[in-house]
Amino acid sequence: MKSEIWDQVHARYPVKLSAYVRAQIRKDPLSAWAQQALPSIDELIDEPGMVADPFAEKGVAACCYGVKQRFPNRILVMTSDQCALNCRHCTRKGLLQKSEVVRTAKQRAEAVAYVKAHPLVREVLLSGGDPLILSDTKVLAFVKAFAGLPQIDAVRIGTRMPAVNPSRITKTLTKKLGACKKVWVNTQFNHVSELTPEAVKACALLVEAGIPVSNQSVLLKGVNDSVDELVALCSALQRARVRPYYVFQCDPIAGIAHFRVPLARARRIARELPKRLGGLALPRFVRDLPGSLCKLEL
Repeated sequence: MKSEIWDQVHARYPVKLSAYVRAQIRKDPLSAWAQQALPSIDELIDEPGMVADPFAEKGVAACCYGVKQRFPNRILVMTSDQCALNCRHCTRKGLLQKSEVVRTAKQRAEAVAYVKAHPLVREVLLSGGDPLILSDTKVLAFVKAFAGLPQIDAVRIGTRMPAVNPSRITKTLTKKLGACKKVWVNTQFNHVSELTPEAVKACALLVEAGIPVSNQSVLLKGVNDSVDELVALCSALQRARVRPYYVFQCDPIAGIAHFRVPLARARRIARELPKRLGGLALPRFVRDLPGSLCKLEL
C-alpha cells in the first residue's frame, strides 16, 4: 500500500533523494530527514487557500528569460530546475520543472544587461533548483558575470548542498568563489541532526574561504516546531560559524499544508527563543506574503 501511495505522490510531486540523504534515512527511518524527504499521502490533500503559485512567479519573469524581480533592489536568476533533494515542503513544489531557466551564455548576457539597465539592483540571487547542482565552471560563470558589475554588492547563492550533499562543497570550488569577494551563501538546515560532521566541514570550507554563510530554516510541523528544537539547531549553527538568519513560516503552497505551523504557535516560539539564545544565534521569524515588498515579521 505504501508503494502505491508513493507512486501517486511521485506522479504529482516527483521524489528525489541524494545518496547522502538516503544514507541518513537508513540510519534513522524516523529522522527529520525522513519527514522532509519521503513522500506522504498528505501531499495530495487540496487545502483551501493553498495554490501552486501564490507569488505569481510565472508572471514576474517578463523582465527577461529566467529572471524574476519582486523587489526593486534585487533580482533572482533561475540557474537550474534540479536539486539534489526534492524537499517535500519546497516553495516551488510543482513548478520547478516548468520554470524558465538561464542555460546559455546568451541568456546569461541578457540577464546581465537587464541588471545594468536597472541601477537600483545591487544584489543578485542565484537560485533554482540548486545552483550547485551545476558544474564548477557553470557556477563560476554566473558568479563572475554579476560580481563584475560595479553596482552589485553581493551575489547570493541559495543552496542546500551543505545539508543534502556536503561532498559537493570542495576546497577548489570555495577558493574560487571566495576570490570573487562578493559571494554570500544562504543554506538551509532545519534540524540539528542535519549538522553532521560532513555538513559542518562543508560549512567550514565556505567560511574559511571568506564567504559569509547564513541559514534560512523553514518552520515545519513535527520537525522543528518547538523552542527546544530551534535552540538546539541555532546553537549548532553558531558553533559551525553559520549565522541563523531566517525562520520562515511555510508558504501557502499546494501540497505542503501538513507542514504548516499555526501562526499563533509560531509567534509563541518566536517570543520564547530570545530568552534562551544570544543575538548572534537568534534568527528572525518571518513570512513571505504575496504582494508584499519585504519579508514580514511574525
